Amino acid sequence: MAFWNVITRWIGKLDKIQVEPFLAVSNGQELFVKGRVISAYKQSRPRAKNNPLKNILATIRRYSVSSIPGVWVEVKVGEKIERVLTDDEGVFECFLPFHEERTVMMTVQPEDPDWNCDDSEMEIQKIEKKLGLISDIDDTILISHATAIGKKFWLSVSKNAYTRRPFPGVSEFYQKMVRDKGYEMFYVSSSDWSLFDLIRDFLQFRNIPLGPILLKDKHINLKNIWKSGGGSHQHKLEKIHFLLRFFPEMKFILIGDSGQHDPEIYAEICHEYPQRVMAVFIREIHPKHSESPERKEMEEELDFHFIQSTQEAISLAEKLQII
Repeated sequence: MAFWNVITRWIGKLDKIQVEPFLAVSNGQELFVKGRVISAYKQSRPRAKNNPLKNILATIRRYSVSSIPGVWVEVKVGEKIERVLTDDEGVFECFLPFHEERTVMMTVQPEDPDWNCDDSEMEIQKIEKKLGLISDIDDTILISHATAIGKKFWLSVSKNAYTRRPFPGVSEFYQKMVRDKGYEMFYVSSSDWSLFDLIRDFLQFRNIPLGPILLKDKHINLKNIWKSGGGSHQHKLEKIHFLLRFFPEMKFILIGDSGQHDPEIYAEICHEYPQRVMAVFIREIHPKHSESPERKEMEEELDFHFIQSTQEAISLAEKLQII
């Protein structure tokens, strides 16, 4: 027991639980709130000069947290209160009527009065734009080598938000979409929620427009850390469906890559919502696949554009008058 206490102190575990807020977004009529209840841990802010050893320690701390299933969370906006139960992954979500409030409060309702719990609050993002851009993250904006497990794993544990590299031109492209045409940004990824703060900090540091980030609910820990970002990508389809339903008046551009089934997922969305998808851009990870019949069909029957670089995407978007 004493040895385990030393280990938990070394990895930064704290003797309390906390709410991690992920989303508080409104369409003007409803408010959607999502978060997670976990065992708290101590984590210092990353720095660009951190060496791989420090980043690996930070990764160990990040994935040493335990999700807390089956506890009630009180979600409060103004005078409106909703109680919601965390699922097996410690994740909770709920819808509330929208009020002109600026923040939402999330409070754990402890089963044991001796529990030490940290509450959280999050600023509400009200979205009323008519154009949206849904972007994948790994190998779309962030160099991840997602199809090479060894490279991907080393990058994920040895780098941090300030040392991970974006694809050249991504910031320029997305800033043009947001600044010149007023697109609202959304990010959908197969990364798990343990990487939420890393992705948010990466976007800020690289001057890539922020927006709601929707990740995979499945909890990853030290035992299965190598599975992070892998497995089924069906949740991407579910998250995009949610965005289309939650913002029924919005039309979208979809951007992804060919490495994690984005073309197939986006094609399904195009077939289901033919009037809602304006165009699809796919970064081609394996150029040898560019001549496949499936790719040709997507290009001819759906508004798919397979590109090799962000600069090619910018030129094409300008030609299509998207920017």
